[in-house]
Amino acid sequence: MMKNGSRLKKRLILIFLPLFFASCTAVVHPQISPTLKSVGEVQLIEVDPKFRNSWTSEQETQFQQRSKAIIQSFANPKEYGNTFQENEKRSYPNAMFDFLAGNRKQACAGRACSIAFLQQEDTQSKDHAHTDGIDYYFSFTLKGQIRKYFLFGSYLDPAYRQKMYDGAKKWTQEDPLMRPHPIYGYGDGSGKDWSIQRRGRWVDGRNTDNLRAMRETSVYLMAEETGNEATRQLYKQKLQRYVWALYNIGMGEWDSEIYHGHTFAPYLNLYDFAKDPEVKQLAKSALDWLSTAAAIKYYRGGWGGPVKRDNGGGNVVFGSDAARTFWLYFGDTPINNPRPTLDTLHMITSTYRPPQAVVELAHKNFNKPVEVLSSKPLYENWKKGNDQKPGYYETQFFGHTYQMGSLAGTFADGDVAPFKLLAYNSSRGVDFFVANTGGNWVRSGKNNGDQIAQYRNILLWLRPADQPFFFQFPKTAKLEIQDNIWFVQLEKIWLAIYSINLNQPSLMLIEDPRYLRVYSEEQTLKATPKDTTYSGFALEVGENESYGNYEKFKQTIQQKQRLNLTELAQGKVNFKSVLGQQLDLNYNQSNLMPLVRRDGRDYQRSDDLYKSLSADGSPISLGWKQGILKVEANSYRFESLYP
Repeated sequence: MMKNGSRLKKRLILIFLPLFFASCTAVVHPQISPTLKSVGEVQLIEVDPKFRNSWTSEQETQFQQRSKAIIQSFANPKEYGNTFQENEKRSYPNAMFDFLAGNRKQACAGRACSIAFLQQEDTQSKDHAHTDGIDYYFSFTLKGQIRKYFLFGSYLDPAYRQKMYDGAKKWTQEDPLMRPHPIYGYGDGSGKDWSIQRRGRWVDGRNTDNLRAMRETSVYLMAEETGNEATRQLYKQKLQRYVWALYNIGMGEWDSEIYHGHTFAPYLNLYDFAKDPEVKQLAKSALDWLSTAAAIKYYRGGWGGPVKRDNGGGNVVFGSDAARTFWLYFGDTPINNPRPTLDTLHMITSTYRPPQAVVELAHKNFNKPVEVLSSKPLYENWKKGNDQKPGYYETQFFGHTYQMGSLAGTFADGDVAPFKLLAYNSSRGVDFFVANTGGNWVRSGKNNGDQIAQYRNILLWLRPADQPFFFQFPKTAKLEIQDNIWFVQLEKIWLAIYSINLNQPSLMLIEDPRYLRVYSEEQTLKATPKDTTYSGFALEVGENESYGNYEKFKQTIQQKQRLNLTELAQGKVNFKSVLGQQLDLNYNQSNLMPLVRRDGRDYQRSDDLYKSLSADGSPISLGWKQGILKVEANSYRFESLYP
């Protein structure tokens, strides 16, 4: 037993020790560490400088300005909400924001104010009697409970804070995920998906990345706080496995336009409140990775694609939760954020800042144009066998004033957005060009039958001719159709869309009331197939730096036939760009991974999580199961190592 224990201890040391070699190197610019000590008189948690990424004073000033604007946007709400089930995901942040805005009295205009609300009895206190009436069950509730206890604890009534402590000590005495609930056991499968009756146990057992992060960081912190060492060590290992996955195979809920911030926020809890320096570094490593992933997809208030867990509602500036969250760090928009997310509460009340190189990455301040290849894992990447190879392969091309991304994979996936293009717009941030098939209007979903190939600024999309194609443009776009080519002129870039066996497009009306306001400045075209062979489109994107001007771009394309459809009946298409690169797509009948040739050679997809096809590997690299994340942008360099 002693020998096995010694081996385990040695293995844990070998696992965790390299985390301390995460570093931010660089650096030509003067750097100043964040100086913010408090927000709304709430004292922030001091973090050892070795765990902090330094920022310039200008960056910090802009961050604080955005923070103040967000706090004011949440001040004086008509109500905070309630504590039924997981509704604290809204009500607790609302109350804490109101507290930061100065509303701390027992009553505000006839309602309970901030602290009084935060320590009121839970609606389901009888279901939580085994944890002294404190809700330590729902993951979204846990995220708020942790910040309430550790950051706002000095403002709570001492008796209530002690009640939270006592409940947490009982909660973490054993692994709450493995304990049957005193009333509902392991659940009876009835009720809504997130109800205690349906799932049972002492803690929410749902396993999406964001819910898992909320659960595991919260159990760890409360086990550490209350001295339940066995549970603390168990959850330290769970956290280590998750962060290992980020650096070696990726994130199952990758780049979600809805949920990315929901995973980020609980790791801010871990960063701010963990006492164990190894776990503190573990949290920083997670945050550095997650902010880097966000920086790749963020562009001037937009959130680029492809993404996992997309609902089709984020294809405009500030349309996605993720963009409205990471705007606090990245800014770079001509307009203010109209609806900051509740997750920004955790960012505002933390001293964590992303590495400077990551901020520059988000601002796209690196040598362009450049193509970046990425692999994405299968959804539940912790399951046996799901870490053996990637599930998807992404291509992102960063032009001077746009970014375009597409996805290839062997299977259909209903919540994956397979293609998006974001183009610079001086007045609102970016314009979106989005395409998809099936259903009605532009929606999310990597649909069965779709096969996409991309080579820098050109793209081919082919499928059996059984579904219409939908295309979203801004209403400000100028559209011309000449010789079966659709020319689209945006502010800085131009699109040439070659129709493949599609009828003339018709304008669609938005009927879903949820989207009428969000997409009021967008237009959607529908194009149906002409026959029953294959249909799709080819796309070439141009801009001033590489093509001259719009008229020259049009004329050059019209002068020569660049799309070869002679073997379309066999599912083969050949496309040659104005700049000379050649892309061939051979429709794969065995699965949805297209057979692709670039410039006459078979294209071998990379398993790397990030691989830049630039001479020096900038702006980003992270090899498959290599654990070394490197970011270089605008003379800033950041490197984070994980074994």
